Amino acid sequence: MTDSKWLLFISQLPATPSSLRVMVWRKLRAVGAVGLQNGVWMLPGAAEQVRFLEELLMTVKRQGGSGQIFVVHALNPAIEEDITSRFQTDRDQEYDEFDEQCQAFLAEIEKETGRQKFSFAELEESEQNFQRLKDWLAKIQKRDFFEAEKRAIALVALEDCWMALQNFANRVYIREGMENPPHDQNIPEADSVTDPEKSDHAE
Repeated sequence: MTDSKWLLFISQLPATPSSLRVMVWRKLRAVGAVGLQNGVWMLPGAAEQVRFLEELLMTVKRQGGSGQIFVVHALNPAIEEDITSRFQTDRDQEYDEFDEQCQAFLAEIEKETGRQKFSFAELEESEQNFQRLKDWLAKIQKRDFFEAEKRAIALVALEDCWMALQNFANRVYIREGMENPPHDQNIPEADSVTDPEKSDHAE
């Protein structure tokens, strides 16, 4: 038996309404839980995750469902490695999707540059799109408990987007007669992380 502790969440949900099943699935995915099979989920045994699962279980019971939470250990290192690998695989898939959206962001900047559309309206839209990317990456990182392999690639992709945005902003400022606009070449810290329930990229 290994020393690591895991949290096992098992739920029994009524067939209707389906909204309860969707809600439970979304919340568990948003915090980075791994689904082992239908109604069985696993999270690392941290205090924050304990609180989350206890609150989720209370919500499930209020809506007519039931469930249990267990603290478990892997029987051997091979099982431990398998569980950890599942978490990393899930995050790598998210990082891949994030990288695709970064490439789309860069392509859009390149397209607008080619069209010479250096306006404050275009800049504002690009800044909003970049903010969404930054907040999305922050959420993925928060549930990346074991530092998935593609984490570094995602960080580089965001840096590329930031530099492209800064270059586009400089062109806009020059077009508008601002020769020396104030800007920072470092990616700013996010003021807050978007609520996963309200994000287009919550899962």
